[in-house]
Amino acid sequence: MNSRQRRGVILLLLSVLCALGAFAGVLTVISDVNSKVGPEVTAYRVSENVAPYAPLKADQFEKITMPKRWLSSTAVTDLRQIEGRIAVTQLRAGSLLQNDMIVERPELKPGEQEIAIMIDSATGVAGKITPGASVNIYATFAGEKKGDPSQSRLIVAGARVLSIGKLTPISDSSDRASRATNAVPISFALSHLDTQRVTYADSFAEHVRLALVSPVTGGAPAQPGDRTYTLDKDK
Repeated sequence: MNSRQRRGVILLLLSVLCALGAFAGVLTVISDVNSKVGPEVTAYRVSENVAPYAPLKADQFEKITMPKRWLSSTAVTDLRQIEGRIAVTQLRAGSLLQNDMIVERPELKPGEQEIAIMIDSATGVAGKITPGASVNIYATFAGEKKGDPSQSRLIVAGARVLSIGKLTPISDSSDRASRATNAVPISFALSHLDTQRVTYADSFAEHVRLALVSPVTGGAPAQPGDRTYTLDKDK
C-alpha cells in the first residue's frame, strides 16, 4: 500500500468516526427532548364557536395530540365525556376543551314540565344564575281596582333552572313603560300547577323577577302569608 492509499484509508476512517459522532449527538438530542416532552396523548380542540348552554356534538371538536406533561388534568381526552352535557360558557374556536367548561344537562323528573320565559337581565341576578340553580320566582301586580295597593307575590319557591339562552335585545311596551332592554330566555322544571302560575305571571304581571336561593334550604317562606307583600305591611 503506497502513501496515497494510506492517506485515503485514514481519511475514510476519520469520516466514519465523524459520522458516528454526529449520529451519537443526534441520539443524545432526541433522548433529551423525549425526556423533557414525554409521551403524547389525545386531546380535543373546539373547532367552531359553541353558544352557552347549548348541547354538545362531536363534530364541534377536533382531535389533536400533545405532550402529556403539558396537558392540564381537566382536559377532555375522550369525547364520550361530552355526552348529555352542555356548555356553561361561550366556547371559542381554537380553545382546548376542559371538563370545567361543560356540565350535565339537567333532566326533567316525573311530573315536571319544562317552561321558558324571558327574564330581564337586570332582574335575573345579573348573570349569576346557571343551569341546575334554584330560584324563587316573584311577580308584581297592580291593584285589581282603583285605589287597591300593588302586590308582590312569590309565585314559585325553589324552581329548578334547566337552561339559559342568549342575551337578547327586546322592546317592552306597556301603558306604564316603553323602553328598550335586554332579556334572556330561562327554562324551568316545574309542576303542572307551578307552570300555570308562571304562565299567568308572565302574561299579566308588571314585572317578573328571580331570586337565587340555596338548593339545600329551599326558598319557601316560613309562613304561608309571607308569599304576598304589600307596602302597607310595613306600616
